This record gives sequence, structure tokens and C-alpha cells, in this order.
Amino acid sequence: MMLSSLTAISPIDGRYGNRTVKLRDIFSEYAFLKFRVKVELLWLKKLLTLKEINVFIKENESINCRIDEIMNNFNEHDAQNIKKLEKTINHDVKSIEYFLKDKLFKMLGAHRVVNFVHCFCTSEDINNLAYSLMLKAAKDKFIIPIWENIIKELKKIISNYYNFPILSRTHGQPATPSTIGKEMVNFSYRIERQLIQFKNINLLGKINGSTGNYNAHFSAYPNINWHKISQDFVLSLGLEWNPYTTQIEPHDYISEFFSCIARVNTILINFNQDMWGYISLNYFVQKNNVNEIGSSIMPHKINPINFENSEGNLGLANAIISYFTRKLPISRWQRDLSDSTVLRNMGSVIAYSMIAYDSMISGIQKLKVNEVQLLEDLDKHWEILAEPIHTVMCKYGIRDAYDKLKLLTRGKKINSAIIHSYINSLTIPEEEKIQLIQLTPMSYLGLSTKLAKNFKNYKHNE
Repeated sequence: MMLSSLTAISPIDGRYGNRTVKLRDIFSEYAFLKFRVKVELLWLKKLLTLKEINVFIKENESINCRIDEIMNNFNEHDAQNIKKLEKTINHDVKSIEYFLKDKLFKMLGAHRVVNFVHCFCTSEDINNLAYSLMLKAAKDKFIIPIWENIIKELKKIISNYYNFPILSRTHGQPATPSTIGKEMVNFSYRIERQLIQFKNINLLGKINGSTGNYNAHFSAYPNINWHKISQDFVLSLGLEWNPYTTQIEPHDYISEFFSCIARVNTILINFNQDMWGYISLNYFVQKNNVNEIGSSIMPHKINPINFENSEGNLGLANAIISYFTRKLPISRWQRDLSDSTVLRNMGSVIAYSMIAYDSMISGIQKLKVNEVQLLEDLDKHWEILAEPIHTVMCKYGIRDAYDKLKLLTRGKKINSAIIHSYINSLTIPEEEKIQLIQLTPMSYLGLSTKLAKNFKNYKHNE
């Protein structure tokens, strides 16, 4: 059976393959090999800049051109050759080393530079930097832009409906009204806060040998400041240098990276569930696509499948992240390999999340506010005005105000006439009565309109 979107085991590469194909350039096995080849060759070029080493190696410019040629022209055929070597020797990074030495030997012959491929490196020196570069690419190219797009979609709703009332529901029961815009602000603000934190997460790297002490480096070239060379190299990759490690970079930053993704995913699960509920209340309706079918047996249905799909995929992503954050920062003594297979699933987390984000955005774009239903529902619940009446009664020292209003409203059908009659019976100033009588469930909005309208002017602390 040939591998295709129909035969793939994982829905990431199968059912949802058209949504995740863009991630293959970062998280596929081919991409991982390409990143590691890049790190190996850039490190080789770094070594050739050291005068203590370069004294034995001439023609640097020509050699660097050859190195760049291998790096820039790396392709799937090269990757397949590396995998063939790995099948024989059963070591992934050593296979890359052998492949590169063979490539350089064919270009340069028995030149001394060939011996410096993977020199002073343990496998983790190469792998940790490759993974960090992979996460950097995913962060910059995909995650940040799509989070910003989600915020943009929410802000469209905020802008259009900053003052349109909606009946709130605390514990699922009718409660003090808000506006649609303000309810969207609640989510947008939360996501923006996480986005700022995510942008500020530093992606770390190390290149310091078998147990992080430059033992081999120092034994061969004791006069070179290897700590500084390591720092310069990691920084040149656009990463932050981790100066103190065992054999492995301890993955704390990876835990931070994915923890932030998990927090955003949790916020969006909350959003998906709320939108699902609002659709069920008919507060929002979904645009009707005449070609789509909602139910195999009930022709009338337009199901909120985008929000359900998003919720499910966010849950899958967070389940894996939960294990990431517990597992990855822990390594037995100076090194064990239990993190290796875990790290190879980073792309799965990003893929599940990206599928969810796409689905949620599609769901938002299909929505239309049902203004008639929102106003009708508010008009059915005049009992929510017991709150402002109670507050004014307390203001003027009326005893047992809460209990009196509880007796009036709880479990009863309340309308404007009942509310107005009760207000008129109160021993409070006439101007207070007038203000209370002017209140309706549609106008009892507090500062929600102002909060939503002014949201665009609010600046987060970075």
C-alpha cells in the first residue's frame, strides 16, 4: 500500500494533510536532517575561522564555497542516502557525519578539513541546535502569525458589536448583561497577553561536548577559549546560548515554549465551548452553505463542527504537551535517550494546534450575530434588574433589600410592569426611581460598551 493522504495512519498527514503540509518543511524527517546538516556545516565553517586550526588548512574561501554548496543544495536524495547509512550503522547523527565526509572527500579529496566534520561534537550538540532552529521557524512562520490572525478575527466582532447587548449566563443561568464586543474582548485580551509572553520566550542552544565541559576541545587545543567560541556560534544561529548543561541542553525552554502554546490552546477551548453554547442558544447563526450537509438523517441541521473540530484537536495537542512538560526537563545523570523519541513529536503538537486554529477561524468567519434572538431573550428576563434595584435600596439603607427582591423575583416570570411597580413602591428619592425605571435588560450594560470600544487603545505590559 502506497503512502498517501488516504493510507496515512495519522490524520495529521491523512485527513488533514492539506492543512499541515506546510509544516513538513520544518518537522518532517527530511527537514530534521536538513537542519542538522546545516548545523554540522556551519560548525565546520566556524572551526575553520580559528587561527589555531586554520594554520594547517589553506584555501579557506574555496573550502567554504564547497561547504555552502552542500548545505544549499541538500535534497531528498541526500536525505535518503543518510537514511541508508543509518540503517547500516544504527546511529542517526553519525550517519550525517559519514555522509558529509563522503561529500567533502569527493569535492576536496583527502584534504585535512574532512577530518574536522563533527569535530568536538556529541550528537546532542547537533540535535539540540537543530530542534531549536525548527521551533524558531515554526514560531516565526506559523504560530505567531496565526495567533495574530485569531486576534484579528475577534477584533472584527469587537468592532462591529462593541455595544450590542447579550444576556450573560453565570452558572448557566440568566445574569447581568454584557455586550458581544466585551465578551470577545475577554478572549482577545487573554490571547494577546500570552502572545507577548510567547514572543519573549528565548530558544536556547549549546555546543559543549560530551558532558558540557569541553573536555575534547581542551585536550586538543587548550589555548582556545572554547566557552566563548560556543557562545559566538549559538548566537550566530539566532538562538540564546545556554552556558551550563550536561550532555544535553536540558529542554527547560522547550517546556516553556509548549506550556505557552498549551495556555493559548486552553483559552481557545474555552472560546470554542462558549461559541458552541451561543450557537445552541441561537445567539449566533452559521452561514448556510447549500452544498454542505449537517446531519446524515436530519436535513435541517447546521452543526457547529468547526468549533467542535477545533476543541478536539486542541485537546490532543495539550495532552501531548502535558507529557512534554513533565518529561523533557528530566534526564538521568548526564544523558539518557528517553527524550529523543519525545522530541520527534514536536511537529505533531504544532500540527494538531494548527488544524484547530484553522478550524476555529473558519468557524468564526461563518458566524452571524442573531440580533433579534439576543433582544428577545433579554426581554424575557426582566428579573436581572433585581441587581441594580437591590444596590440602590442598599444605598438608601432599606433593610432586608436582598430578601425582599428574592421574594419578588426568584422562580417567577417577571416583566417590565412588575419591575416598575416595585420601583414605584420604594421609599427612595424620585430621581433614583426615574433612573431605575429607565433601565431595561437591553440597557443595563454598565461599562461594557466603553470597555469594548476602548480595547484597541489598551496596551499590554511587555
